[in-house]
Amino acid sequence: MSTPAPHTAKSPRSRWFKLVWIAPLVVVGLALVVILANVIRGLPAGQDFLMTYPGHSDLPAGAPKGFPAWLEWQHFLSSFLLLFIIRTGWQIHTTKRAAAYWTRKNTGILKTKGQPVRIPLHLWFHLSLDALWILNGLVFIVLIFVSGQWVRIVPTRWDVIPNAISAGLQYASLNWPTEDGWVNYNALQLLSYFVVVFVASPLAILTGLRMVPGLAGRWKPFDKLYPVTAARKLHYPIFIFFIAFIVVHVTLVLATGALRNLNHMYGGSDEVNWVGFSLFAGSLVLMVGGWFAFRPVILAQAAGLTGNVRR
Repeated sequence: MSTPAPHTAKSPRSRWFKLVWIAPLVVVGLALVVILANVIRGLPAGQDFLMTYPGHSDLPAGAPKGFPAWLEWQHFLSSFLLLFIIRTGWQIHTTKRAAAYWTRKNTGILKTKGQPVRIPLHLWFHLSLDALWILNGLVFIVLIFVSGQWVRIVPTRWDVIPNAISAGLQYASLNWPTEDGWVNYNALQLLSYFVVVFVASPLAILTGLRMVPGLAGRWKPFDKLYPVTAARKLHYPIFIFFIAFIVVHVTLVLATGALRNLNHMYGGSDEVNWVGFSLFAGSLVLMVGGWFAFRPVILAQAAGLTGNVRR
């Protein structure tokens, strides 16, 4: 009588062991990128390219300078909400059993086959944050077009593409672009912010709406054109994109003149002092406080205002 084969499922340790190898590979890859970028910069053709395209595209005449107070508040609110959208998004992706479930009192919209939808508490929080983030974004869109700030994040010249490549080459060679962010972003920043505001954000909203429990049934006529599986496949990469953008964005803000950069977006001036850094530190305190405050017991009380919460 033969003995059964031993169970060969991979242990958590073996999975972590594979992940350990990613770090040195990333370091080696980044080192190669830096070496290659410096080689290109040293070539006559590379030097001519950088001279022709210094890394920034000129703005239209009369473009505003600096950042108004409303834009600084918009930036903070967007950052605050996005932090918890990412947190709850990760919980949706990884949580198997929720701490509690929410059912809406007015079930006129959220129904499935005539029955009220019951969703996990963290999904309720995610959707609530999404609604606030979208509202904040709509206010932002209106204000940038009314104030003229839109020209700072919307390409208006064809040379933004080669200038973005030039800025990327400068970043990769660790010889940072010397733009003045108070007046004009470099072309790579401009394109990045354009993609975040006008491409990634709308896609995140549209794919998210397609997956909302209770609303999915209302998309039935569009199932073939826009199936829910397609929305899921798009929503997660967009989620990863936002995380990657935040990591790169914060890293470059701190590495390319932290005091001045933070003063631009938090202190409202082009001076180099500790005002912006102090306000930035205060915003981090609020984020950390929210991270610990938004626990299931608190969320259940808030969710109970609009529905019934049960375990």
